[in-house]
Amino acid sequence: MRVLVLGASGYLGGHITGGLRALPGARLLTAGRDPHADLRCDLATTPVRALAELLARAAPDAVVNCAGAVGGDPLALAEVNARGPAALCAALGEAAPAARLVHLGSAAEYGPTAHGKRTGEAAPAAPVAPYGATKLAGTLAVTASGLDAVVLRVTNPVGPGAPRAGLPGRLTAELRRATARSPHGTIQVGDLSAHRDFVDVRDVARAVALAVTAAGPLPPLLNVGSGRAVPVRDLVAGLVRAARFQGRIEESLTGVGRSTAVSWQCADVTAAARALGWAPEHGLADAVGALWAADGAGRPVTADRA
Repeated sequence: MRVLVLGASGYLGGHITGGLRALPGARLLTAGRDPHADLRCDLATTPVRALAELLARAAPDAVVNCAGAVGGDPLALAEVNARGPAALCAALGEAAPAARLVHLGSAAEYGPTAHGKRTGEAAPAAPVAPYGATKLAGTLAVTASGLDAVVLRVTNPVGPGAPRAGLPGRLTAELRRATARSPHGTIQVGDLSAHRDFVDVRDVARAVALAVTAAGPLPPLLNVGSGRAVPVRDLVAGLVRAARFQGRIEESLTGVGRSTAVSWQCADVTAAARALGWAPEHGLADAVGALWAADGAGRPVTADRA
């Protein structure tokens, strides 16, 4: 089985590529902007015709799109998160229409959800920021493509290599610096009052591998999360314990943004259990422990962009 992974050099892409390499009989190819990729392209800018030629050469049985941007201005986000999947689908339809496409979406596409409830795939999408809006545009491009495609809508992934654009990676880096200077300092964080569904990156990688190898057509959209909402303060407390930090975490309660607009996030993952036989195996404590135990230098932290 030939599997082409776009965005393999990024945070999720690296973990997913490692999981796919373990599949029996899998031959893996990588594509993206990384100079070490097997095939060079940029979903944000490469013309569809050139992408189709690349896909024809690769002749994949499955394509996994991990490419995406989590930060930047709205135009940059739209180029990577919206234009990228649309161009990929157009190229696949021309060059490899029988290949299965597994595309990584984001729970940020849902926007605000009912407190205390799990959000299923049929819930309306109402993202509150350009990141979620552009990810939603990418999801719609995939689900409307007519290809053998599934979007895995991932919640908040936690694990080694977490990028500093998100709280787990940023706080880990700050705790490493603080403990190196003094274990009794002060670290400032934003509003931690929200509840989030944190999922271990190893569970995400396993869901992707199952989606790649599943027989028959899959639902167009599947949630991939822990199925539990926990206070963001629990994540912070876990990292503080792992770091043995004895200083003070100073929380700002006046911030605005997604934590204020989306106070609750919890994915219903029963559809993924039915379609893939998948369920999360790692809890938050396990994910936080793996994040902190990783080499302090970490893997290169980049946007998952191809």
